[in-house]
Amino acid sequence: MRAVVYKGPFKVDVEQVADPKIQHPNDVIVRITSSCICGSDLHMYEGRTAAQPGIVFGHENMGIVEEVGPGVTTLHKGDRVVMPFNVACGFCKNCERGFTGFCLTVNPGFAGGAYGYVAMGPYPGGQAEYLRVPYADFNALKLPQGNEHEEDFAMLADIFPTGYHGTELAQVSPGESVVVFGAGPVGAMAAYSAMIRGAAVVYVVDRVAERLQKVKDIGAIPIDFSKGDPVEQIRQMRNGDGVDKGVDAVGYQAVQPGQDKEAPSVVLEALIQAVNPTGMLGIPGLYVPSDPGGVDPHAKHGQILLSFGKLFEKGLRLGTGQCNVKRYNRYLRDMIIAGRAKPSFIVSNNVSLNDAPMAYDKFDKRIEGYTKVILKP
Repeated sequence: MRAVVYKGPFKVDVEQVADPKIQHPNDVIVRITSSCICGSDLHMYEGRTAAQPGIVFGHENMGIVEEVGPGVTTLHKGDRVVMPFNVACGFCKNCERGFTGFCLTVNPGFAGGAYGYVAMGPYPGGQAEYLRVPYADFNALKLPQGNEHEEDFAMLADIFPTGYHGTELAQVSPGESVVVFGAGPVGAMAAYSAMIRGAAVVYVVDRVAERLQKVKDIGAIPIDFSKGDPVEQIRQMRNGDGVDKGVDAVGYQAVQPGQDKEAPSVVLEALIQAVNPTGMLGIPGLYVPSDPGGVDPHAKHGQILLSFGKLFEKGLRLGTGQCNVKRYNRYLRDMIIAGRAKPSFIVSNNVSLNDAPMAYDKFDKRIEGYTKVILKP
């Protein structure tokens, strides 16, 4: 089958690889109809992780069940499904408590597994024609038959639940004011989720015009950090006040306002300044334990300098970690079906799988409006 294979920094190719096979009675094989490129894929694509050439990318996958292992009980050939990016068993201590992003079974020696991602287990990704799904009864979410809401449902594999997770970590409540740093796909979904949860006002900080326009279109207030300190911009709008809650949807490759220089702690520092005392920070943005391209020796080892004293002084609370997609995706699916949510507003391009190298290049460069790309095998 064809698949997107990592070749080295800034290079992927579409190559022929072996078709996936049923390896366990609980497996299914899914024929992929949509697989998204994620901002997290760019970390590997840019050589900013320990990823080695040969990885098949793709952790945002949906499609049609083609083959069913003899131990699978709830899925049948022809079922339309979307898979959380987390690979999880469903029965370990963490899965039983809802922490499916930190499964103790699927990736021995590490809490958590995922498709097509460095250090996240032996699971090839779904930017391909077919995908093996382990523990399929648990990991595959059934969707209505047909092709309705294809783009919306594709967002259930990662970014919609992850954006919602950011607001859950921050415990966004009705009537609150919220700032989201990052207007990329996860940041846009965090802003959208904050509004779904009843936030009174949502500010979104970025510098890419197309992304700021998208969040403006859904009712958020865009803040362009290239035009000045975003915290000061927000305070001016609020007569000197800060906000109740904050979400970091950027992570360790944040950029210093007014510069192109990376500053891994800049978003966290801004949140500490922007969020009012006793507020909460949700941090779904990716931070890594090692970064080969880190800007200094500390960053290379996943260490950042942070104003922890100010965070303590203000009584701020924070939550971190990758999303436990299973905790949210069924409910978000039902909101889509009911017409209460349409996350596909963030989708910018549907691209043939064969054109994946071009799509990666444009998405990485933030050019030609490439914001959220769906690959179509």
